[in-house]
Amino acid sequence: MNAVIPIQAAGRGCADAPVLKERGQREVFCGLTGIIWLHRKIQDAFFLVVGSRTCAHLIQSAAGVMIFAEPRFATAIIDERDLAGLADCNEELDRVVTRLIERRPEIKLLFLVGSCPSEVIKLDLSRAAQRLSGRFNPGVRVLNYSGSGIETTFTQGEDACLASLVPSLPASEASAPPELMVVGTLADVVEDQFARLFKQLGMGPVRFFPPRQAGDLPPVGANTRFLLAQPFLADTAHALQARGAQRLAAPFPLGVEGTTAWLQAAAASFGVDAALFERVTAPARERAAAALARQRTQLAGKSIFFFPDSQLEIPLARFLSRELGMALTEVGTPYLHRSHMAEELALLPEGTFLSEGQDVDKQLDRCRAARPDIVVCGLGLANPLEAEGLTTKWAIELVFTPIQGFEQAADLAELFARPLVRRARLATPPTRTAAVAAGSPQPEAQPCN
Repeated sequence: MNAVIPIQAAGRGCADAPVLKERGQREVFCGLTGIIWLHRKIQDAFFLVVGSRTCAHLIQSAAGVMIFAEPRFATAIIDERDLAGLADCNEELDRVVTRLIERRPEIKLLFLVGSCPSEVIKLDLSRAAQRLSGRFNPGVRVLNYSGSGIETTFTQGEDACLASLVPSLPASEASAPPELMVVGTLADVVEDQFARLFKQLGMGPVRFFPPRQAGDLPPVGANTRFLLAQPFLADTAHALQARGAQRLAAPFPLGVEGTTAWLQAAAASFGVDAALFERVTAPARERAAAALARQRTQLAGKSIFFFPDSQLEIPLARFLSRELGMALTEVGTPYLHRSHMAEELALLPEGTFLSEGQDVDKQLDRCRAARPDIVVCGLGLANPLEAEGLTTKWAIELVFTPIQGFEQAADLAELFARPLVRRARLATPPTRTAAVAAGSPQPEAQPCN
């Protein structure tokens, strides 16, 4: 084989499919959760949440920080004096930031992260960030974004964070050759894998946004072409396009098929020879396909229901359906960006039930009626559904775990196979040996004849 066969969808898939739009009670985390993976990525940044004690408990419990660790996030707690107007919130914030920077001189980028409480009392963190940035520049740059859970879902915290960084990106030279930017937080191991593949394809320079160090912000301009590594970065993409960058349309890099098409979009844009693309990607594709074959035996024919939570639902549904043979009962997503999802929708099986937004009671009724083999949902719904006999997968785990790329394809499939394996083991009656080991009464010994 000396040419890459383009991915073919059966007809138009769900490109023009109707979407059920729902508005009602929602069950999601807030955007503060994004700090958990963002603070690990930008290694000299600090995230200061301006919020309540509830915000602090959420971040600490979600991060699982040990008592002897010194993380790069904290909460400036709004208390009763602030709410009653007895204290100047801006003076208090300046004092907290000054103490923080004195204690942590390694900080180069400080994010003031808004929350529901700070937005309710109309605390202007944008003006505070400008004031503090002027005070601490050039050593520390201070930016702000909103991590509020009001009318948003939790992955939009990353979108808001990266969008706030776009104005700080240096402008590329007008005469500079085309450059590729990969947009979206990736685990370091995944970023390194993609960087090696791009290098082997002869593409470069390739920049990743966000970078690992705040001082390594990639330049942007008319010569910039970017690939979205995450499907929830609508505001970031809009901000980059406003600065002249061009988005490369592609499915997202989940599974063998999605990763191949994602890399192929970049390769085609930069004129990479098809034979070279085939030679570079074939070994990784073959390894991933072999690993997926083992998972397919457990997942093929099983039905799955997606509650709207992370905005990863449509790419995940495409992967599970096309590469693992799962049946899609319903694919719900908090927001459907048709332009960014066009390639994904075209690859979904025709007739897939799609929903946008959430009315949790109605969706619970549909889920109970369908009785799928596995339900992807938030933590707030998982335990009640498990109590009703349904098998669940936490949606947030799919964001915390490295799942992009060829090498992670089997790991991604295993995240869905694991709950089914657990359920099967729990349903299997224990053997006599296991019962004895568990302390069951043993039959009385009989005398020898």
